Amino acid sequence: MAGKNTVQRVEEIVKPFAEALSLDLWDITFTKEGTDWYLRIFIDKDGGISIDDCVALTHAVTKPLDEADPIAQSYMLEVSSPGVERELKKDRHFEKYIGSPVIVRTIRPVDGVRDFSGIMVKYESGQITVRLRDEKELSFNKKDTSFVKLDDFDISDF
Repeated sequence: MAGKNTVQRVEEIVKPFAEALSLDLWDITFTKEGTDWYLRIFIDKDGGISIDDCVALTHAVTKPLDEADPIAQSYMLEVSSPGVERELKKDRHFEKYIGSPVIVRTIRPVDGVRDFSGIMVKYESGQITVRLRDEKELSFNKKDTSFVKLDDFDISDF
């Protein structure tokens, strides 16, 4: 596992267990909050995630993570759903949610605005196209966004 970052190493360990439990490994983050480190594993599946799914994966990966010891410092492990307003990060996330309402926050303002909400109508080669409420379509390069999240507003508003 040399040359790989912490998240990549953890993903290699966790992914087979998630797949065995019929779970989609949505994302993994390793972040410091205050003085504590958190390893967060986000899982998904058709029909949604239950607390039992989170517990099952936690039990399945705790020992393998301890044995592989991919993280030098102590940390807290959290396994959860990515939530309703999940952040879209990977190409497969964007492709799965074409036609869904999203919120896009840009790194730099576009015509003085950084937050856009609408329906994601296209995703291709890192370009996200969103149809706004006024039917105008805007395209954003994924690398120029702070985040893209699913939006839980009523889609009938469009």
